[in-house]
Amino acid sequence: MTTTNAIALVTGAGRGIGAATARLLAKEGYFVCINYRSDAASARALAMSIGETGGKCQVIQADVSQETEVTRLFQVIDQLPGTLRVLVNNAGLLKTQMRLEDMTAERINQILATNVTGPFICCREAVKRMSTRHGGPGGTIVNVSSAAARTGSPNEYVDYAASKGALDTMTRGLSLEVAAEGIRVNGVRPGLIHTGIHADGGEPGRVARLRERIPMQRGGEPEEIAEAILWLVSDRSSYCTGSVIDLAGGL
Repeated sequence: MTTTNAIALVTGAGRGIGAATARLLAKEGYFVCINYRSDAASARALAMSIGETGGKCQVIQADVSQETEVTRLFQVIDQLPGTLRVLVNNAGLLKTQMRLEDMTAERINQILATNVTGPFICCREAVKRMSTRHGGPGGTIVNVSSAAARTGSPNEYVDYAASKGALDTMTRGLSLEVAAEGIRVNGVRPGLIHTGIHADGGEPGRVARLRERIPMQRGGEPEEIAEAILWLVSDRSSYCTGSVIDLAGGL
């Protein structure tokens, strides 16, 4: 895929894996849409950093858990010069660690709205623009899941883990729906990565605490996940669809 006039949307791109991915895509020549929900300062700092190195990008605020905001997000992209060719569903929500027996329906629904419904609606809008069935040029979608989809995250984030399991299933199902329409859909399952999401769960030092459980004996870096995402959106993975890559140091 040529990156000339190609737009890449990265949701939740203000920090962590999303920010690392946005930087790499911009370096590859994509016009990157940096989506964020509430941390405007981080998103703008990322955009400035990309611009300083010659990349092109635009910051767009939208809460992907809200259908109307996702619709607006894609309408903004429609007005940009270029064509949407890449979607990275990276935005994710994590709540404070607790056992399932203590979870409220409100908490569970918030997790599902961001981590499941959001990517579904983003994929819906992306397919309408990418699919050759709709006159589009094709494209690639990468869903950022989690190793928690396999482990279940007992005593900590069973709701988060379940949401990522749903994302994996959607990745497989959607890939089959659009395989003949010029769109490839894949996923990545990061393990314990050094990002701020652990602080959202109430334990900033979680990676250090669990490091010895990892066969490689260390946590991962956001850039390591971004490199796999870049491979999946590139022509180097042209025969890969419906797959999910585990990036968890052997866990």
